[in-house]
Amino acid sequence: MGHTTAEPGPPPVGAGTRHFSFIGVTTAKSAIMRVFPAWAEHLGLKDVVMRGYDLPLHAPAERYREVVQELRSGPEELGGLVTTHKIDLFNACRDLFDYVDPYAELCGEVSCLSKRDGLFRAHAKDPISSGRALDELVPQGYWAASGAEVLLFGAGGSNLAISLHLMTGRPPEDRPGRIVVVNRSPGRLESMRSVHQRLPTDVKVEYVHNADPRENDELLKQLPAGSLVVNGTGMGKDSPGSPISWDARFPENALVWELNYRGELDFLHQAERQQKAHGLVVEDGWRYFIHGWTCVVEEVFDVEMTPQVVSDLSSLAQWAREPV
Repeated sequence: MGHTTAEPGPPPVGAGTRHFSFIGVTTAKSAIMRVFPAWAEHLGLKDVVMRGYDLPLHAPAERYREVVQELRSGPEELGGLVTTHKIDLFNACRDLFDYVDPYAELCGEVSCLSKRDGLFRAHAKDPISSGRALDELVPQGYWAASGAEVLLFGAGGSNLAISLHLMTGRPPEDRPGRIVVVNRSPGRLESMRSVHQRLPTDVKVEYVHNADPRENDELLKQLPAGSLVVNGTGMGKDSPGSPISWDARFPENALVWELNYRGELDFLHQAERQQKAHGLVVEDGWRYFIHGWTCVVEEVFDVEMTPQVVSDLSSLAQWAREPV
């Protein structure tokens, strides 16, 4: 049924062991498989083990339903995190959920599965986790004071979540005046536009269908100083390259966010090369990774993720930043 466990092999599963699941493509390669045992120990979840479900991209609907039915019906199954398959799994399994949270309904995807009060629940946590990471990068009052704008490379789930926070997560006076979203396929842009049209916001969004790095260089050049630039394309990790060329110039004092934390990371290195000369603030995706997982752990295990707890868990995970 496409069920695999992190290398070098499954942990011993004895009586009373509960399962926290990770649905992805190559779950054994993720740092969380090496980190979660330490987190479980720190949080007092000593009887919980993580299990990975590896499914191919755009798996058949019956494969998604098979996995979700197992998680729904097993008394030892607590829930888990979904990555890569968020939209496909939601579409295949919508009828299996007793509760769907507002973000999951809005975005048509699921990133977290949990059980509470006898209900099997689906959540889209990315707008919350990305908001927490973004608020660490962008100080309160920043948009009101700077007049800066936002350029999002990629119109997938990560940048959709980021855009939702930018458009609704702060008071109207502290939101960017303009967001530009660039994507190589028009379908993703239209899907994002349809979600944005349902939001109570006055933030202007421009949708650009483009795959040429040189045109992206021009979009970058047009941004005001201090603007936020995000690479949510997966380029530099899931596929080679960067959405911009090596000749691109970032705005002065720009906030540059690469959502990946492992891989070739060309976009990150392009920003780092200009960091000192142009006063850039450059971040990779490590804190995004931490908040993504802690939001799900918070929901599944009903624990409060205070800043101190998140800091402790991040410290416990630091040794595993590099892949095996």
